[in-house]
Amino acid sequence: MSTKLYPDAHSALRGLTFDGMTVMAGGFGLCGIPENLIVGLRDSGAKALTIIGNNVGCDNHGMWLVLANGQIRRVVASYVGDNKILESRFIAGDIEIEFNPQGTLAERIRAGGAGIPAFFTRTGYGTMVAEGKETREFGGEWYVMETGLTADIALVKAWKGDPEGNLVYRRTARNFNPMIATAAKVTIAEVEELVPAGTLDPDAIHTPGIYVQRLVVGAHYDKHIERLTTRKREAN
Repeated sequence: MSTKLYPDAHSALRGLTFDGMTVMAGGFGLCGIPENLIVGLRDSGAKALTIIGNNVGCDNHGMWLVLANGQIRRVVASYVGDNKILESRFIAGDIEIEFNPQGTLAERIRAGGAGIPAFFTRTGYGTMVAEGKETREFGGEWYVMETGLTADIALVKAWKGDPEGNLVYRRTARNFNPMIATAAKVTIAEVEELVPAGTLDPDAIHTPGIYVQRLVVGAHYDKHIERLTTRKREAN
């Protein structure tokens, strides 16, 4: 049995969490989020957390559980809509939010994982996003310097994985999970299905096991719909 494999999310997080730490969490909305690891993070009791990810969950789901438990001090994200707790705590000055254009956030995480300390992008130049940041002209166009992002731990969710930590994501779950898996001191992955080593097609692996230090099989998954939109039936 691989030493990377842990029996549950709580044991996979044991010894890694502490007050003031920075946590990256994968997923896009409620798709591809590490549900079990997020619950483990909440139950760890670690406070004053900085959370980096696309969003901070929504009512009763995802990173919202950690937020509602009063554990988050700072958020680096690109979308925070429909999160009333985050809104109220931001207005009250209890939480700091650093907004990022979505592509910029993804590239900052990718850069951090690749060991690139900073890069220049045209996105955000001339807007509030660029305030206080270095700008430079290249080829007649102005660019904003953005820094790479790293974390103490990364929590990612994969569709399939093997005992060595090789991961395969499914569809929209590939939006943030693959780059987040590369950008932390310790990456913990939860998978829907654990397959024997050698089962995964090497060409289909999205995250090589060298990036993953701990692994857990998720206990239960629900497919939540954040905002149900349907078309009225036409009269016959």
